[in-house]
Amino acid sequence: MRPSSNWNSSRVSDPLLHAPTLTRHVLSAFWLLFLSIAACSSPSTIPLYFESFERIPIKTITVHDQQIAFLDVGKGPPIILIHGFGGSMWHWEYQQHALAQDFRVVTLDLPGSGLSDKPNIEYRPDQLLDFFVGFMDALQIPQATLVGNSMGAGLAIGMALEHPTRVSKLVLIGGLPPQILLKLTSPSIKRALESRAPSWIVSFGNWLFGGFVTESVLRELVHNPTLLTPAVIERSNRNRRRPGLLAPIMAARAALPLWEIDFAKRLNSLAHLTLIIWGEQDRVFPPSVGEELHRTISGSQLVIISAAGHLPQWEQPDLVNNLLIGYIHSPTNADHATP
Repeated sequence: MRPSSNWNSSRVSDPLLHAPTLTRHVLSAFWLLFLSIAACSSPSTIPLYFESFERIPIKTITVHDQQIAFLDVGKGPPIILIHGFGGSMWHWEYQQHALAQDFRVVTLDLPGSGLSDKPNIEYRPDQLLDFFVGFMDALQIPQATLVGNSMGAGLAIGMALEHPTRVSKLVLIGGLPPQILLKLTSPSIKRALESRAPSWIVSFGNWLFGGFVTESVLRELVHNPTLLTPAVIERSNRNRRRPGLLAPIMAARAALPLWEIDFAKRLNSLAHLTLIIWGEQDRVFPPSVGEELHRTISGSQLVIISAAGHLPQWEQPDLVNNLLIGYIHSPTNADHATP
């Protein structure tokens, strides 16, 4: 792993190459910001409460001089819920009450996402791992079960490989496999990750076409379109307009190959108890990708959730919550997790 850089240091110049034509820039770039179902109540301030089924206070803490927004509910063994690329803590809105009956549930907006600060760094894996250790230290959590969705699963894997004593168990939901770009089946996310458009083109596309594209991208993430209510779509649009969101997303995209270099080849060395949860209708990574991940991680369990896409914890929360509770309480990696 590369040593962590100073979190206050400037990012190096944009390494993205220019695509051949302006039209191609615009058509591919404006997909970049519509990859989450996350939401925020204001584009410039941190609200006092997380508004879901119940009002949960949104807390903040400073890690590496950056203000991080998070939720902290319940008592018991700690669980940390980690969102994916372009996401936020709203990906876990249906887990808060259910899991807090048994566990201390910590749900954060990662640096560069949601309500948290968006520092001018490269968003390399080593930087995010350094942050995550600092976050756990700041909350006085020596060890926790890490539950990661999509790219958040990649961060959980990195923690298990680089800081194994900080992780008790792993839960990987819809991610993160080796050879990411080869296994992606979502046209929108594939365009976003493969685009080499400069930031000004992405900003222009976001301003011009943003609201028009949001629902289309959400339909690739979510299997059941009836869940995409006008309120959910508007939430995503508010998140898209949050100041400073573009640069971290583009930086994380540019750093994606480092996840392959640092972690993908070491998946078979994971020693932690691992539960893999996959949506049967996942259009980002199909279930066959989850099956391959299951074969790679020795002793892991795999559960396929029917009638769910890339966010099964959001589409089928009762099934996923029961799986998590049973799995985390279980003292062994026995095959007890069936929905």
